[in-house]
Amino acid sequence: MVNTNLYNELKDRGLLYQCTDEEALKKALESGEPITVYEGTDPTADSLHIGHCVPYCIMRRLQKAGHKVILLMGGATACIGDPTGRNEIRKVMTKEKIAENIEKIKSTLKVFLDFEGENPAIIVNNADWFNDYSYIDFMREIGVHFNVNQMLSNEIYANRIKEGGLTFFEMGYMLMQAYDFIALNRKYGCTLQYGGADQWGNIAAGVTLQRKLNFANGTDINLIGATNPLLLTPEGKKMGKTEKGAIWIDKNKISAYDFYQGIYQTPDACVEMMFALFTDLPMDEIRALIKEDIVKAKKRLCFEITKFVRGEEDAILAQQMSENLFAQGGDDAPEFELSKDDIGVGIGICDLLFATKLAPSKSEARRLIQGGAISVKGDKISDFTLTINESDFEEGSILLKKGKKNFIKVVLK
Repeated sequence: MVNTNLYNELKDRGLLYQCTDEEALKKALESGEPITVYEGTDPTADSLHIGHCVPYCIMRRLQKAGHKVILLMGGATACIGDPTGRNEIRKVMTKEKIAENIEKIKSTLKVFLDFEGENPAIIVNNADWFNDYSYIDFMREIGVHFNVNQMLSNEIYANRIKEGGLTFFEMGYMLMQAYDFIALNRKYGCTLQYGGADQWGNIAAGVTLQRKLNFANGTDINLIGATNPLLLTPEGKKMGKTEKGAIWIDKNKISAYDFYQGIYQTPDACVEMMFALFTDLPMDEIRALIKEDIVKAKKRLCFEITKFVRGEEDAILAQQMSENLFAQGGDDAPEFELSKDDIGVGIGICDLLFATKLAPSKSEARRLIQGGAISVKGDKISDFTLTINESDFEEGSILLKKGKKNFIKVVLK
């Protein structure tokens, strides 16, 4: 059964940002009939961090509402690389590496979508239709519908044009992504593409291409493109990474505690959107919680997202560890192992902070120490030339602390 209230839910949660035809989208989602929607991803890495997963949160809602979800893996488009927002050309990936990444990402997607049951999501690869599409035929049938002047005016290419390095190789990306929509409509009856706001130009290009094909072929196929707002920090950077690194979805890449703490670093301004995306809590409840106590809201956010991505057991464990750190000063802090050979005659505190990833660089470690943000064994330090010796380890460990909530227990092995 299709949930006819999905359009209102998307609007209430702030998850619908742009749409090529919002009235048509509203009508389709309220019709009571299932539609087929797709989201495209270029598998340029072997895992996903929390920032990559915003579109999958949207797909999850569409699937739960009864609609058919297709996840498109860009086995072909990843060979080129999306130029959106880039200052330089992306590194060209081998086909073998792309195939390897696709397989690894598939397991991560099970967190968000059901690939079994009565309405399973499916994963397709655009290499399946591009590998047998000759360049000449593609340009005759698809390239003829694209105006170069209009393409160059699109913000997708803005940074690359500014740097004076846009290649014809990269310009082909828009044509290929636009054709993906056509191919999925022809094979699966897909009529909706949903993606991040930075993909608006590429998404709209697919809708426009179908209109031109309608005129050329005498067809009457209506496609709809929509976007969700990007999850950005107040500085305008995409979320998904912290000073300690990426907040990976893959359990093998990050501990439950670090995942939980990574979510806790969410800027206050982004908390509502994170709740809207990754939880099913009513928005009235979310807004009231944020208004009442932002710290309490962030702790609830950490628990809910950790439970959703990693399971309730990990969420409870990470929550307990975090509370213990605040209350007891680090008894359950994540551990970093150091050998006696690593210490030798002594290791500089800046080197140690960098090695444990409490500081992203040695120069940043020095700045943190000078700012009074670092404690060793409970005491703030101000000397960035301090050397840690084997004798400083009490019962084989030493506790480092950055600020009020970041702890590392260095264990001597």
